[in-house]
Amino acid sequence: MNRRDFLRKCAGVAGGFLISNPAFRIDIGAKQPRIVLLIGWDGAQRNHVYECLARGELPTLKKLGSEGAIVDIDIIGGKTDTKAGWAEILTGYEPEVTGVYSNSNYQPIPVGLTVFERLEEHFGPDKIVTLAVIGKGANVGGGPGLPYYYTKDNMDLFENSVGPDDVVGPRAIELLEQYKDQQIFFFIHFRDVDSNGHKYGENSKEYNDALISNDFWTGRIIAKVKELGRYEETLVYVTADHGFNEGGTGHSNAPYVFLGTNDPKVIRKGERADITPTILERYGLDLSKLEPPLDGRPLTKPL
Repeated sequence: MNRRDFLRKCAGVAGGFLISNPAFRIDIGAKQPRIVLLIGWDGAQRNHVYECLARGELPTLKKLGSEGAIVDIDIIGGKTDTKAGWAEILTGYEPEVTGVYSNSNYQPIPVGLTVFERLEEHFGPDKIVTLAVIGKGANVGGGPGLPYYYTKDNMDLFENSVGPDDVVGPRAIELLEQYKDQQIFFFIHFRDVDSNGHKYGENSKEYNDALISNDFWTGRIIAKVKELGRYEETLVYVTADHGFNEGGTGHSNAPYVFLGTNDPKVIRKGERADITPTILERYGLDLSKLEPPLDGRPLTKPL
């Protein structure tokens, strides 16, 4: 048993899910999606998210869970920070492959490894639109020396340092309108939870309000997809790169996040590297043919 499988076994990763209601599952479960939205709630601590859900403060996330599932995502063996987190989520690889170990120890992700590039190669650049609108600046950025140095040139649109939720949300809605007739993969990154956690602390009203803001704008984005008549061909995945230290202003040891989705095929909890394999499989890619082999495994399959 290798280190990764041993840690999975010890952590009990192969488990059930928090919320799943087959009665509400949508038709997309039976077919390949035309739109996938990967929505990042940067710094959203799992326990705090679940507390908000219990209070009824996150209606969009709750509705997604009723259509698909809300599952635990555990960070096993990697840094609980932004660069390491999103690099693993957006590639399905651990740092030994991406070279992105932490916010202070990283290199550009090698060409071709991100979910954007995989989809461009599989479908052809004229058959899918790959987009990223990112609230943060350098921490997830595309500037020289940063992790997405190559990636940003191999996809349709990479917008970095866009700003707070109320700027990212409208920009995402604008782009959905712009590409309303096309196949889309869209990474939408909200920064406010992480920013407020660092400034005010995880137990603060400001942190809680930012989670509510993330949910609000996620709901507005989904409403736009519905307005365009495309929700039945859309899969939505909401996740976080890391949590927050309980009651603190940092995330040095914050390995507990989540995945909320309307995907009815998600059947288990997992880890960050499992998210890109899940998306690629749902788009119809044969994961066994990818090189190097992915570290993550689809959440649609039992371990």
